[in-house]
Amino acid sequence: MSDIKVPFLDLQRSFEELGATFDERVRDVARSGFYILGPQVAALERAAAEYLGVEHAVSVASGTDALHLAVVAAGIGAGDEIITTPFTFAATVEAIEYVGARPVLVDIDAETFNIDPQRIAEAVTEKTRGIIPVHLFGLPADMNAIMAIAAEHELVVIEDAAQSLGARWHDRQTGAIGTAGAFSFYPSKTLGCFGDGGMIACSDAEIHRRLLELRNHGFDKDGEHVRLGFNSRLDELQAAVLAVKLPRLDAMIDRRREIADHYNRVFSETAAQLQARPDGAHHAYGYYTICVPNRDEVRAILREAGVATALYYGKPLHRHEHYSKSCRYGELPVAEHTAHRCLSLPIFPEMRDAEVAYVAETTAKAIG
Repeated sequence: MSDIKVPFLDLQRSFEELGATFDERVRDVARSGFYILGPQVAALERAAAEYLGVEHAVSVASGTDALHLAVVAAGIGAGDEIITTPFTFAATVEAIEYVGARPVLVDIDAETFNIDPQRIAEAVTEKTRGIIPVHLFGLPADMNAIMAIAAEHELVVIEDAAQSLGARWHDRQTGAIGTAGAFSFYPSKTLGCFGDGGMIACSDAEIHRRLLELRNHGFDKDGEHVRLGFNSRLDELQAAVLAVKLPRLDAMIDRRREIADHYNRVFSETAAQLQARPDGAHHAYGYYTICVPNRDEVRAILREAGVATALYYGKPLHRHEHYSKSCRYGELPVAEHTAHRCLSLPIFPEMRDAEVAYVAETTAKAIG
């Protein structure tokens, strides 16, 4: 057994690199007396909107809230249906059910693991109001095809970009292409804070106004409760932390891509199936996931060798007790096949070259 131990993620390393700056920013916020919806949040929203190339960015308390409030702001509710993927985290579907709408799950593409646009087109009915494509693991979904379907049927498109901040579809940032884009600042994401946080991107002035009201108890700019709102505000402390990290995001993604390129070179000589990267898709590699026929055996070997792994996602949503009853779906063979074989490996910007090489070599030997 090797002495090398490779964690799936090590957040302490990123803190050590920027610790002094974080300490200074936290003290500045503490001394300011502004803790909720203050200047740090406003500055972060301006910077994020500029980075994404959208008119507006609205920070909220979590990535789940970002999806939920985007759905509410789009006017979707009871009796409506939204088409999405079963191969995703539950928050994608929770946001649909929270408003009384019904999730419609369609199969994924076998090569990219993202939602299959052809299956979206086949699932549209008179009840369909929207599509939530997920840019899975940081790989942009086929937004050209998805936006064409949406235009044909006059559907809302809310991008689940929780794992893909910094990814691009051709020359546009993910989350900036559809009606709205939802991001997560959970610590493990490409841009993470010191807890929960999220953001919604949009360029529609009316949706922006609704989001500002929805996140703050339904208050309008005059202090009137104009709608049923929520308590979903990003703290000033978290905004200050994110403002430190945002200018470094592209460099961090470059490092993720460098690690992924090394993995891809090594695993291309094995029986592993790699996540395809179509032309025009700038992968952010929020997670690095492969499919292997002997997944559980490989995972056990890696655990013994000191390499931490995860399953994103070992069971598609329609196989979970609740969603098997609440969602509408048909046959989903590709999602099920992928879920039975998927394995996520360590990938974070602070990984050392020796760790990257060790993970690649050890995994390749385990695959056989």
